[in-house]
Amino acid sequence: MKGKLSSAKVAEHIRKLAFAKSNDAVKLVFLEPEQLGLIDGLDLNMVSEVKRGAKGEVEEKLLNRIALLELLSGLLEKSPTPQGGGEAESFFTAMDSLASKLDGGEK
Repeated sequence: MKGKLSSAKVAEHIRKLAFAKSNDAVKLVFLEPEQLGLIDGLDLNMVSEVKRGAKGEVEEKLLNRIALLELLSGLLEKSPTPQGGGEAESFFTAMDSLASKLDGGEK
């Protein structure tokens, strides 16, 4: 291992996974066998499992965003901060703000 993995780095990686787009995971399903060389250019961080059947059918399983957010929430609550939990509060404030923007955009 090159360096020590800090809880902040773990939390940041989980945050990126929780909010990652799954567009490339969908593209993977529709790739023809002769297009498999394109896989290297896809962002497949959200994919947890892929099965390709003998007839060419593809089954994909994606990471559970809710579980990732719960895990992230637990990490942020446990992390020591000088402000006494400011990171968790900032996270939930950002989540509320994002939810408000999404609600406003659907009207």
